Amino acid sequence: MKKLGRLLIAIILVGVAPIALAACSTDAKTVQSNEASSSDTVNEPLRFGTLPAESAIPIILAEENGYFEDENVAVDITPFSSPNDRNAAAQSGELDGMIADVMTALSFREGGIDLTITSDINEEFKLLSSPDSGIIDIKQLDGKNVSLIPKLLLEYIMDEIAAKNEIGYEVVSIPSIPARYEALLENQIDSVIFTEPQATALKINGAHVLASSSEYGIKGGTILFSDESVAERSTDIAAFYRAYDKAVDYINTTDPVEYSTSLNEYNFPKEMGDYLSNKEEGYTKAKAVTKEQYASIEEWTKEKEMISKDYTYEELTDFSMLKE
Repeated sequence: MKKLGRLLIAIILVGVAPIALAACSTDAKTVQSNEASSSDTVNEPLRFGTLPAESAIPIILAEENGYFEDENVAVDITPFSSPNDRNAAAQSGELDGMIADVMTALSFREGGIDLTITSDINEEFKLLSSPDSGIIDIKQLDGKNVSLIPKLLLEYIMDEIAAKNEIGYEVVSIPSIPARYEALLENQIDSVIFTEPQATALKINGAHVLASSSEYGIKGGTILFSDESVAERSTDIAAFYRAYDKAVDYINTTDPVEYSTSLNEYNFPKEMGDYLSNKEEGYTKAKAVTKEQYASIEEWTKEKEMISKDYTYEELTDFSMLKE
């Protein structure tokens, strides 16, 4: 594709900031339970922050399909285009919950802001090389550069992939999503890690997929809620997750053609429909982050000097609001 075409896609990707809300499960017993507990929900909305990635799709569809309303929970979504903006909002008390990752929860706890990990998320990250790099195998990346944002989930994923393949790499920090995107397509950098749908857009425009987080069993994304919300609004959060799971059921049983157009209204690029149509694995309902994954990320976070002491799995997690 010509540079103009790539720039247009990059511009589209800048706006990928999905307005999110969450979704849930649907059997007869659960419906009866919902009716019994709906009177315990709070009228005030849960203030929730999202980032531009596929992790927000179940939340968007929960809103579009009325699942939150069905569960008698209000969710006020604020979309963010960068983790820094989201974190600033959380620090100032503007959010009750957000899509983030384990290292964010650890860093916040270190800084005196108490957030609890309440579930994992659906996520997929891909390592891609530039179109003209000649790098089509992970081993060829040894000694080359990778663009990512240090001390965040992207670097953790790259470190894990590099260790398992016994390769080294140099970091090129390009915080801007569109700048990183264009730098790869212009062959200014060797490789990059992107989430979906940006990764699929890069592949369509000639980038080479070298590895994926799911291929290596790497997960670090989470949904976080403030300790105050967990203590005072656990019924609302449980309703939030019932709606989230219902949206996952919808995604897994519905042709993406039926809903991909609605994603465009939330500034997702048209490539999102292609990605969803070709996605092999189904979406998973909200579940606990494993002790093993938590421990791995906590150790990595300490090595990066983002935290100065140990934080136990029990201290930072509460999965009691998920459907058993």
